[in-house]
Amino acid sequence: MTEFKSGVAPASEARGPAWWFMFSDRKLLLKSDGVSFSIPLLEHGPGELGIEPLRTQYLGRLGEHGCYSAELPEEIDHQDGMVFKGLRALFGTLGEPWYRVAFLGMHLVEWDRTTIFCGQCGAENLYKEDARAKECPKCGLLTFPRISPAVIVAVERDNKLLLARSNRFVTGFYSVLAGFVEPGETIEETVKREIKEEVGIDVRNIRYFGSQPWPFPDSLMIGFTAEYEKGEIQIDDEEIVDAGWYGANELPQIPDKLSIARRLIDWFVERQKKSEQ
Repeated sequence: MTEFKSGVAPASEARGPAWWFMFSDRKLLLKSDGVSFSIPLLEHGPGELGIEPLRTQYLGRLGEHGCYSAELPEEIDHQDGMVFKGLRALFGTLGEPWYRVAFLGMHLVEWDRTTIFCGQCGAENLYKEDARAKECPKCGLLTFPRISPAVIVAVERDNKLLLARSNRFVTGFYSVLAGFVEPGETIEETVKREIKEEVGIDVRNIRYFGSQPWPFPDSLMIGFTAEYEKGEIQIDDEEIVDAGWYGANELPQIPDKLSIARRLIDWFVERQKKSEQ
């Protein structure tokens, strides 16, 4: 697998074609033959396709080629053989490491778009040459890409997994619980608070599982496992419309394998399979 190396500026000697991750209205522009999809490799940037980007960002290098992201106008004409697709709809098509770079590109496009001007004095920000940041030329305020930490938790009880349906989910779709970290909290405190607030139970033995950048628009999902301690499920009726305990062989519709939510659920299923052997 080709390795991606993140960077804040291309090497001075860098030449040749580059991979371009171009977004319009949060959708990625791809080459397509009607069956498969791929990231455009362009010698002369978006202009090669007759496209004038609003803003561009250097991402790093993937193999022998540099990688860039670009924000495109919402309404553009593009060449035949090019299509826009949402990142979630492309799972199983792009694969790693393309998804990782696309996630980074989408995150930076949104950051660049929302930090054109200094949040302190209103002057137009300038890019830092030696860091992934912007600096105000008037007051010196540094602005870094926003990262919003959120916890996501697989809670077990008697060989069953806690799953819930948010009011944002389609009917029949369930996932593990998640929520954003609040100021002044440790992430372990967030785990306990979110579960208590959303379903009314207490948990123990909180253990780190893994993490995943999630640029919708700027989250970092921090995964945990936990064990049920006490209480009965009482949904909050605001964010959660249903919740319950599910065995490995009775799961409802769950997230696809793109997400850490699915990785947590798969971890639970594998544990149950091993315990039955």
